[in-house]
Amino acid sequence: MVVRLWEAQNGFRETIAARDAHAVIRPRKNAKPWKPTGAGAIARNDAVHAQRYLGRTVWRRWSGHHRRSRVETKMHCMKQLGQSLMTRDFERQVAETQVRIAILNRYTAPGIPITKPAG
Repeated sequence: MVVRLWEAQNGFRETIAARDAHAVIRPRKNAKPWKPTGAGAIARNDAVHAQRYLGRTVWRRWSGHHRRSRVETKMHCMKQLGQSLMTRDFERQVAETQVRIAILNRYTAPGIPITKPAG
């Protein structure tokens, strides 16, 4: 109920719909459709109906929710290198972020398996 109240107060689904973007937000297991008062409510209702029709596991793959989960994991790793950016200038912030990504890629590269076709 707290999440639903927060959604209603902040209207983030409406903001996402206003930018013509596709929100990948997993509805709860027992989610009920909302009254279609705006584009955000319609998008949520579509997600609820698709999740019921396809099932939760298939819906996650179909909607790209697994990619969202991977991005959240990478952002957590980025925050382990520091909670905030040190520089104030935007171009330098971009450079600082690229350096952090390069560091993460160097750390994860040895753990990525190299697959070759058999035969």
